[in-house]
Amino acid sequence: MKTMLKLTAASVALCAGIGMANAETLRWARAGDSLTLDPHAQNEGPTHALAHQMYEPLLQRDMSAQIIPALATSWAPTDDPKVWEFKLREGVKFHGGEDFTADDVVFSLKRAMMPTSAMKELLNSIADVRKVDDNTVHIETKGPNPLLPNNLTNLFIMDSDWTVSNGCEAPQDIANGGDNPCVRSVNGTGAYVLESRKQDSQTILKQNENYWGKGEFPLEVTEIIYTPIQESATRVSALLSGEVDLIQDVPVQDLARVAETDGLALSTAPQNRTIFFGMNVGDADLGSDTVDGKNPLADQRVREAMNIAINRDAIKKVVMRDQSAPTGVIMPPFVNGWTEELDAYPAYDVAKAKSLMEEAGYGDGFGLTLNCPNDRYINDEAICQAAVGMLGQIGIKVNLDAKPKAQHFPLIKNKETDFYMLGWGVPTFDSEYIFNYLTHTTTDKLGSWNGTRFSNADIDSKIESLASETDIEVRNQTISDIWNTVQAETIYLPIHNQVLNWGMKDAINFPVQPEDQPHFKFMSFKK
Repeated sequence: MKTMLKLTAASVALCAGIGMANAETLRWARAGDSLTLDPHAQNEGPTHALAHQMYEPLLQRDMSAQIIPALATSWAPTDDPKVWEFKLREGVKFHGGEDFTADDVVFSLKRAMMPTSAMKELLNSIADVRKVDDNTVHIETKGPNPLLPNNLTNLFIMDSDWTVSNGCEAPQDIANGGDNPCVRSVNGTGAYVLESRKQDSQTILKQNENYWGKGEFPLEVTEIIYTPIQESATRVSALLSGEVDLIQDVPVQDLARVAETDGLALSTAPQNRTIFFGMNVGDADLGSDTVDGKNPLADQRVREAMNIAINRDAIKKVVMRDQSAPTGVIMPPFVNGWTEELDAYPAYDVAKAKSLMEEAGYGDGFGLTLNCPNDRYINDEAICQAAVGMLGQIGIKVNLDAKPKAQHFPLIKNKETDFYMLGWGVPTFDSEYIFNYLTHTTTDKLGSWNGTRFSNADIDSKIESLASETDIEVRNQTISDIWNTVQAETIYLPIHNQVLNWGMKDAINFPVQPEDQPHFKFMSFKK
């Protein structure tokens, strides 16, 4: 089966407008590529989106974000509330023909807990993973953890023998430029098998002929051609001309154009993701500002001034064309812990912001570098450009440094940025996930994305208690207490919650998934 990725005008006409080039081939595009094929090396949406086609977790979320069985068919606590028993699906084969067993689960979860893993925060409550028999695994937690299943939906299972034989015992250290063969090759149990890949250019997947899920999922897509197209206009043109069948990130300025084009459909839904700015509040001095021997961001008055100098309503109207929901907290409404009070964002008030700057001793302002991705979030660089102008009104002269996410994210992980944009989705739908990554002091197990350098021993203790607190009222009160501190400290500047816009051929049956995770085994085509 062959599908030409680029069609001439004549060939498009011969294909009767912009219908599917082949009913079984899906040509998929989005702004950025997966950063790695090592399934434990990067906790990032587009990276997971590609991995989910080839690898599988014990349990996964479907297209409505509900948890369903995957490689585990059942799971429940044992008589010991600290031990969960997972019954594994029998008869499953890896792409290379190897049997899937409990050994692979034990190996994969322990691998995902290693220091170089980007997934370790999700498994911080685990004390041990044990094989009971080939089809049964026990996961022991440090304390009773009723939410453990929620933490496993992006924890992919690898073939243990294949991984070791390829020298990939530990996850790729992506933040420090590490490499291993599993960055470029895959041996999963998923519905699709890696056929070929050229980073940042094209990835081709073929349907797994031996997939266990035949009869349980539509599996009408037999080939996937994935092409990252960073330039927005080019990406939309590819959809309009018939070169691709689905784009995940329709630019807000092109929504009407796509929706009104015969043969295309636009699907929209709120996303489980918040966009915000982080600030280095912990270091005594900054490396990217114009203030010698002092950190202006360590002063809460400066941070509050920046917070009220950002006009979120203007960003929504002008930059996002009303395709965003301004917020005052780095947590989308889907998440346990969200309240309307936390979500309320501060009024835009330049006069008050200037007064706070003066009070803090920075009436004349200062210079600061803002690091921003330009291929990850909807209008990411444009949002940063808007913030530059807004902060300039209170004397903060911002130097914008925008670059691809592959270069941007290591700056945060390695604490090499003082002011940065980040977006955060919450696959567990619980505040603990946010706290483990973004609020806890950075250690070898937690706080790996806490580029703010914020550190509070009492807050750390409260965060760690969430993993084993079984009293829901007590747990929710602890979550509320943590949020109150995070909000009072203003360590982050929340901007908005994203809205997802997927553009596709109208022959496709495929709902927008709240986590922006398209599981193509669920896709079907209108007859």
